[in-house]
Amino acid sequence: MKNYSFITTAATLAVTFNGVYSFSSPNINRNVAFSKTSSATFMSGEAMSEAGVPSPTSSGDSNVSDVEIPTKLPSEKGMDYIPLATMLATGQLAEADQFTRDALIVISGAKEKGRDFVYFTDVKNIPNTDLATIERLWQKFSGGKFGFSVQKKKWKRAKGDFELWCRVIGWTTQDGEVERKKRWFGASEFIYNVKTAPEGHLPLTSALRGTSLIKKLLTHPVWDNDDWKIEP
Repeated sequence: MKNYSFITTAATLAVTFNGVYSFSSPNINRNVAFSKTSSATFMSGEAMSEAGVPSPTSSGDSNVSDVEIPTKLPSEKGMDYIPLATMLATGQLAEADQFTRDALIVISGAKEKGRDFVYFTDVKNIPNTDLATIERLWQKFSGGKFGFSVQKKKWKRAKGDFELWCRVIGWTTQDGEVERKKRWFGASEFIYNVKTAPEGHLPLTSALRGTSLIKKLLTHPVWDNDDWKIEP
């Protein structure tokens, strides 16, 4: 999942991952500039507002504030996280969510084993560096609302009760008088909006194979201290 190509116009932002996974959103009407020589990409506060992404407080009389999209995103596995940063910054949370799951498959070593999913025993192989990079991006572009560390806090408050935890982060819904888990397939029932989603709602982790994967991610050693918060 390296060597990403970007196509940006006023009407479309498309990102292609070696021809394997791509998305194109015609509803985006903004300019995003990429530079090989600069250390960051900037996006207007107006564009962020359209995407439901919290914009930083601006100073002075300007009506437009800029958000910095970092490009110094370390990885021990050679992953390029600039696409993730761009997706999150432009409010393409569903795509960012999928990218995150795809990235975990690669950095956990599951891809090398010929699997397209992460097993709970793979989590120990995920480098702190990569998980920290992913987490900082989710935190940065959600105003601290999304991320595995947020989910971990909710998990602790729920005292490890999976059903309660799912309810708290908005992974359940009501069908009449019956509460059920939101569906992964068909029409999306999850909330890909920073303003309206509950804290910890994203990123999603499948529990189709049980809850062991989620538990391992939330107890990964990277969360043992706050070093992951330190920008490189």
